[in-house]
Amino acid sequence: MIVVMAPSATKKNLDNVIKKIESLNLRTHLSTGDERTIVGVIGDKKIIANLEMDMMAGVEKTVHITEKYKLVSREFNPADTIIDVDGVKIGGNEIVVMAGPCAVESAEQLREAAKAVSSCGAKILRGGAFKPRTSPYDFQGLGEEGLKLLRETADEFGMKVVTEIVEGGDIELVESYADILQVGARNMQNFQMLKALGKCKKPVMLKRGLSATINEWLNAAEYIMKGGNEKVIFCERGIRTYETYTRNTLDLAAVVAIKNLSHLPIVVDPSHGTGRRDMIAPMSRAAIAAGADALMIEVHPHPEVALSDGNQSLTPEDFKKLMSELNGIANVVGRTL
Repeated sequence: MIVVMAPSATKKNLDNVIKKIESLNLRTHLSTGDERTIVGVIGDKKIIANLEMDMMAGVEKTVHITEKYKLVSREFNPADTIIDVDGVKIGGNEIVVMAGPCAVESAEQLREAAKAVSSCGAKILRGGAFKPRTSPYDFQGLGEEGLKLLRETADEFGMKVVTEIVEGGDIELVESYADILQVGARNMQNFQMLKALGKCKKPVMLKRGLSATINEWLNAAEYIMKGGNEKVIFCERGIRTYETYTRNTLDLAAVVAIKNLSHLPIVVDPSHGTGRRDMIAPMSRAAIAAGADALMIEVHPHPEVALSDGNQSLTPEDFKKLMSELNGIANVVGRTL
């Protein structure tokens, strides 16, 4: 349930509403807009169902939220949430670009990639230190050494770090190096991990599962927010369909759906979403037109020898060209890059 306060409601009116709700062992979540304050009510469904608030002074109306996700819901918080990553804001007017190699392979490779992408305007360095791979024989990442390289390289070029966490037991370790903790598609419904991430202080980027519905994705984010971490970012990275021409089917309709259903920002990953280098640029342009708040693009200085996903990685030259194109698209939709 949400309680919509009238524009004329006083602080005393609001305090009385909160006091009544909390007296029933329910929790409140405030969303303050220019004209109205909305009080979200969280807790026992049976108690909420019988909660009468409409007659209280200052209350304009109450709305029962039918979906199971509450904190994630646009109804719960009508205003867009902006995630501040130590000065880099995701969800505002500026479209943020995250770029770098799929996997951290060496100090030289990562530094070359970071130098290239930062010079073109990317503000967040991406790279996998722990790599969940389909085959047990594929490169699995450098582990903590990779995390150290990410941190050192990002600091050198004035960037932030986003990297994937693959086990709940590694949260503290990854959090000590990264600015954003990424939950990969295979872990979207690892509910114990999501609960644990609800207790961490860093933003969490939640990738959509391989075959997850939008509703399942939203509820996965609810696990994190329910735990207390409200800094959640969605990431559309393609879903599994019957199509074989692309690695996955990039669902840009999901960007519009998330914007309608949730107040949280959304990133689009056209690299994993298509698996094809030649499709990254057009899908990036389309993602911005659809309303994406950020892009996550794989860039490798030498894709032909990459240990992971070389076929879907841009060269630094291609990335530079793409960034100039994206700036034009951003301007058309009234945003900046």
